[in-house]
Amino acid sequence: MGTSGQRGKDGVVDARVEFAPVDDRILVVIPTLNEAAAILPCLESLLCDPLLRDPDRCEIVVADGGSEDDTVAIVRRFAETAPCLIHVLHNPDRIQSAGINRAVTEYGSGFTLLLRCDAHAIYPVDYASALMAVIQAAEDRVSVVVAMDSKGLNDFGRAAAWVVDTPLGSGGAAHRGGQVSGYVDHGHHALMDLRWFRKVGGYDATFSHNEDAELDWRLREAKGRIWLAGEIRLGYVMRSTPAALWRQYMNYGAGRAATLIKHRMRPRLRQLVPVVNLLLCILALVLAPVWPMALIWVLVYLGAVGALTAVACLRLGTIGLWSGVALIVMHMGWALGLLWAVARHSLRSFSGDAARTQRDGG
Repeated sequence: MGTSGQRGKDGVVDARVEFAPVDDRILVVIPTLNEAAAILPCLESLLCDPLLRDPDRCEIVVADGGSEDDTVAIVRRFAETAPCLIHVLHNPDRIQSAGINRAVTEYGSGFTLLLRCDAHAIYPVDYASALMAVIQAAEDRVSVVVAMDSKGLNDFGRAAAWVVDTPLGSGGAAHRGGQVSGYVDHGHHALMDLRWFRKVGGYDATFSHNEDAELDWRLREAKGRIWLAGEIRLGYVMRSTPAALWRQYMNYGAGRAATLIKHRMRPRLRQLVPVVNLLLCILALVLAPVWPMALIWVLVYLGAVGALTAVACLRLGTIGLWSGVALIVMHMGWALGLLWAVARHSLRSFSGDAARTQRDGG
């Protein structure tokens, strides 16, 4: 921060050419799709921060993926009296990764920082100012990520929020309810140096999920460092039904698989555990009719879930019973999504190899 370079035709800053220090300017991007109920509280919370109210320091882009509700109309009405410029950008690709990239391309000139926000979130009054102070505190910080405190809107959501922040629920991810600040491999995206965003090519616009972790991998490969600001908290609302949570975690698993496949990465132990567990449970159920002892693994897993559920009931009361359901849904949905994505990739690769062999006369 603090210095800017000459911008080339491709939009990438040449850091070798430096000018006098300037104030950092923040481009805020909020991807939306049918967020009529959430977008106004989100915008109002963001503009409680004096930094974002300064039109010389901030502009906001709402990248809308084709909302069929009143999202766009609400944003335009709010923009008429907002203290800073608010743009509405049509995102024909619909997904968040593509919308953010498009916003940076069309509105990012002259800005040094990118603040990614979620339409369904309510932000602390000094959110941007606090992030700005953190990223300016050390020259090697190219991205500041934040921890999430999960919450729920109904009994199932509250139980899921409690269990997701346990080691069994998140696998020990630092940004899931963590309290400690430090350099990390990944976290919930917040503020990023736009020069580095452009340097690594922005988000992969083919990713509908896990695009943040995939970008973080490329940042680290380029020798950028990511700082988790444990003192800056962001509330995250869990899904309110098992079916919605299942779909979400299926997508999470598929997104993680896409990242692993793209970069030929080895999955970490905490990513392998739910997959191995799912496979062992399936194998045990298949073998059970001829070898009942195979069910021992299923009983061990259910015992661990039951023990955590008992702790949840002590903490939450009877709604804690939902925590076990949520935990199983998260484990199995994530694992199945990952396996399904890997299987589809393998099938496409096999079909492509077979077609090339046939075409080449093999």
